[in-house]
Amino acid sequence: YISDVISNCQTERSRSQDEKSELMLKDLVRIIRNMNWIPDCLGMTTKTYRMKQLTKAEEEVMQLLWKIKKGNVAAILEELPEPRPAYNTVSTIVRILEDKGFVSHEKVGKGHVYFPLVKKEEYSNQRLNTLMEGYFQGSFSSMVSFFMKKNDISLKELEAIMKNIKDKEQ
Repeated sequence: YISDVISNCQTERSRSQDEKSELMLKDLVRIIRNMNWIPDCLGMTTKTYRMKQLTKAEEEVMQLLWKIKKGNVAAILEELPEPRPAYNTVSTIVRILEDKGFVSHEKVGKGHVYFPLVKKEEYSNQRLNTLMEGYFQGSFSSMVSFFMKKNDISLKELEAIMKNIKDKEQ
C-alpha cells in the first residue's frame, strides 16, 4: 500500500510539488504509526507488525470504502443501511481512520475525497492472525479443528481449504 500512496500523490497534477511531498510524507507517517513498526533501512524486510484495532463502526466504514474505493462523506453515508448515522458522525469516524493510518484524502474543490491506504486483504489477514494468536495459541490446526466441531464444516470445504494451503506453499 505504500506504492499506492506514492502513486496517488504522483497522479495529482493540480497540486504543487511541495503539497504532494507533504501529503506523501503524512501518509507514510500514518502507515508506520498504524503498524507500530519502524522499517529497517536495509530493505524493509521486517514482516511482523500489528495494525491498530478498529471499532465496529470504523470497520463498517472501512468495508464501505474498500467497496466504493473512493468517496466523500456523503457517498459513504449513502452506502450505509438505514437508520443512517448523522453526517458529522461519519465524518468523525473517517477522520479517526485517517489518524489511525487506514485512510487518506485528496482535496477536490472545497471538499475531501477519501480512499483506503490499507488493503482489505492485509487487514483481514492481520485480524485472522490476531484471532488465531488470542484464542488458539497461534495454532492454525487448532483453529480449523474448532470451526469444524462448532460450525459443521463439511469434508468438501476442508479439502478446499487444504488445496488452497498447498497451492500457496508452491
